Amino acid sequence: MTADPLSRVFSALADPTRRDMVARLASGDASVGELARPYDMSVQAVSKHLRVLEDSGLVTRTTDARRAPVHLEAEVLDLMTKWIERYRREAEDRYRRLDDVLRDLPDRPGSTENDPTTGAAP
Repeated sequence: MTADPLSRVFSALADPTRRDMVARLASGDASVGELARPYDMSVQAVSKHLRVLEDSGLVTRTTDARRAPVHLEAEVLDLMTKWIERYRREAEDRYRRLDDVLRDLPDRPGSTENDPTTGAAP
């Protein structure tokens, strides 16, 4: 079963090395060797990480005569951003409603303010 695009992106970014690669590529394209330099792993291991990022659509590799740059496909991040933003807005709406309920509660235990049984008004 093939995962949906959003699942592939989240799965690819579940690994801290791949998240670091994406962060580094955000400032510009890099070759596989340049991406491999700061890690204590083989170029082949870095290539495997890049393959996962490619399969998720987060990066593309092009070939030119001097080097094969890896390019971040930033628009794929929009897919994640839209998903996250949707649920962030829903959570904020729930908190806003909770704030409204809490604001209408009496200020202290035993207070008769806004108590329908006593008829007291603020």
